[in-house]
Amino acid sequence: MACSRRDIHSSSVKVGRKPFGFLRGHAWSHSSTSSSPSCKVASNPIESRLRVACQGNHTFVKILMRALSSPPFRNYNVWWSLSDSKYAGTALFVKKCFQPKKISYCLDQTAKKHEPDGRVIFAEFESFQFLNTYVPNNGWKEEESSFGRRRKWDKRILDFVVQSSGKPLIWCGDLNVSHEDVDVSHPEFFAAAKLNGYLPPNNEDRGQPGFTISERKRFGRILREGKLVDAYRYLHKEKDMEHGFSWSGNPVGKYRGKRMRIDYFLVSEKLKDRIVSCEMHGQGIELEGFYGSDHCPVSLELSPSQIDSSQS
Repeated sequence: MACSRRDIHSSSVKVGRKPFGFLRGHAWSHSSTSSSPSCKVASNPIESRLRVACQGNHTFVKILMRALSSPPFRNYNVWWSLSDSKYAGTALFVKKCFQPKKISYCLDQTAKKHEPDGRVIFAEFESFQFLNTYVPNNGWKEEESSFGRRRKWDKRILDFVVQSSGKPLIWCGDLNVSHEDVDVSHPEFFAAAKLNGYLPPNNEDRGQPGFTISERKRFGRILREGKLVDAYRYLHKEKDMEHGFSWSGNPVGKYRGKRMRIDYFLVSEKLKDRIVSCEMHGQGIELEGFYGSDHCPVSLELSPSQIDSSQS
């Protein structure tokens, strides 16, 4: 689950000489503590013309700046979007040989300032758009800083994706929502979850943040009206109790073994036939492959388009 100690997501993209050849991406949201600093690094065994990596958290900046002077990051340019109040942040790494046409830090494309919580980096390339977001947690209460904040965000992101319908869009991040029952390990547990016995007045706001009916309905609308496809669910129709979740609860306590899929790659519908794979790279109750986080890496691969293949 998202909190003030978590960075956003990383993704690597490979683009051939023809527009938008193919893509391989990795996303990972990592909780930071004093002993486990927040870390998100793009990982791709195949050398790429373009890699995009997004990373956050103020406590990690000094370590990260040192790392930027060493391979492979010295081959990248970096754009930052940090919170005004030391809450969160994102960064975008793009390999120097392939630069975006435009970078912005706000869902309002006419604004010059970044989002106050540093939740957005949007990159426009020649033939596609790339959006990285760290979506606000819904919280547990009918308060402006909880339900109100998330409703406003969902409205803004809906408007954004609907208006960004020109070039194909790739959107990755900790989206803080599990869309369907199949996206959580224990639907009844999460639907009945509450904090200190509090029950919101609206039944559709009750339950685990990220699994309330309200959030799931709004997310469904974003997918429909934004003409977006959930890449993982497009390939994996059934629940996978071992490999099908990106977030896992604390191995000690009532959340042991309770898991959710809240990290996504969403792509424009026009790209859905190019989805080759989208996988979660963590598994099991003991958090194998989570590397100290409560989130595991998620990967996406898109194939070349028929036009690219015929011209290459």
